[in-house]
Amino acid sequence: MPTQRPADVAKRLARASERRRLERDSAFRRVTFSLPRAQARIKAREFFAAFPKAAYMTEVESWRELPDDVIEFTMRRLPTAD
Repeated sequence: MPTQRPADVAKRLARASERRRLERDSAFRRVTFSLPRAQARIKAREFFAAFPKAAYMTEVESWRELPDDVIEFTMRRLPTAD
């Protein structure tokens, strides 16, 4: 990992703090997973089965590919179905 300057660390911490504040103020619940590609697909399908999109507004909010074919993704849903 390259050496980080204090300004870089401060920016990263500020972004993390803002992200936590937004998540706390949001009505949505978020869960982040980091799994091998095949298991990630299975986990996403299980999540949609447990919290159907029509009732919970469930969606994959973000995802990225990590080394060794690992997928990190965040699922977002409402806490209850109306």
